[in-house]
Amino acid sequence: MELILTQPDDWHVHLRDGKAMQAVTPHTARQFKRAVIMPNLKPPVTTVKMALDYRRQILSCLPAPPDFEPLMTLYLTDNTSADEVSRAAQTPEVLGFKLYPAGATTNSDLGVSDLAKCHTALEAMQRLEVPLLIHGEVTDKTVDIFDREAIFIERILIPLRKDFPALKIVLEHITTRQAAQYVSEAADPIAATITPQHLLYNRNAIFSGGLRPHWYCLPILKREEHRLALIAAATSGNARFFLGTDTAPHARALKEHASACAGCFTGLHALELYAHAFEQAQALDKLEAFASFHGPDFYGMPRNRGIVTLKRQAWTIPEELPFLESGLVPLAAGETLNWRFSIS
Repeated sequence: MELILTQPDDWHVHLRDGKAMQAVTPHTARQFKRAVIMPNLKPPVTTVKMALDYRRQILSCLPAPPDFEPLMTLYLTDNTSADEVSRAAQTPEVLGFKLYPAGATTNSDLGVSDLAKCHTALEAMQRLEVPLLIHGEVTDKTVDIFDREAIFIERILIPLRKDFPALKIVLEHITTRQAAQYVSEAADPIAATITPQHLLYNRNAIFSGGLRPHWYCLPILKREEHRLALIAAATSGNARFFLGTDTAPHARALKEHASACAGCFTGLHALELYAHAFEQAQALDKLEAFASFHGPDFYGMPRNRGIVTLKRQAWTIPEELPFLESGLVPLAAGETLNWRFSIS
């Protein structure tokens, strides 16, 4: 059995920089034609000039001419200017801005402390039709980590959309029933990405047989009721939901650590993981639209013309990949998948 799909795009990717970028970029470029590159480097990518420099570095990791298009994002800060938004709007290689609440995840310390400080930039983004991609969690330490996405929607997102109703928003890597419901029912323009780990696993995966840091990501895995709500959204055919892996590589030594880094590496086997999730839901017929159509349609881009194939073939996810000094462990390392990716 084979699944033949229009070549998909990954609308949420972390490629890092330096040797880490060199190691992981070919994996994403192998499966996807385009990928939205997150800007949370050290220092963060806050200007168009920095984004274009970073894009050149990414492309240098691939054989020339690369058949892969990085879509760049800028890191929104309290000090982002309307002029920088204007420059982004005039730069085809830049897709939009990424909102990280300060302290929400990896390398987010320089993120937004108060959205009121960003109103000038947000007004320019709305006026110039520059999308805002959102890590939707509050960072209030009094809020339970499993509730931070739902509280973000109530406290931050709903007021933001009242102030800027025409601002194009993508709520990234949603993890809860509340987020899926909000995106389904809210007024346009809004959409959401969903990761393979949040479709396949609930929070028990982090603790099954002991503490398993390679299943630890932010936003964190949630209860089973939320996983089922995400499956329902992803397989519904609703064009507001599309693929975004949030693949996030960290060296084994930094994952298997007392203060484990947050992030699951799925760049190696993303499409196989999604196929597994959709097959479990008896919805393989919905995979192509979720992976290949909904994203470009939302962003006003052409759908890809190339074709990829997923073959029904059992294989074992490697225990480790070469990466920096201590290796890189893919999500579900050592487990068997029944789909195998190939270029047609």
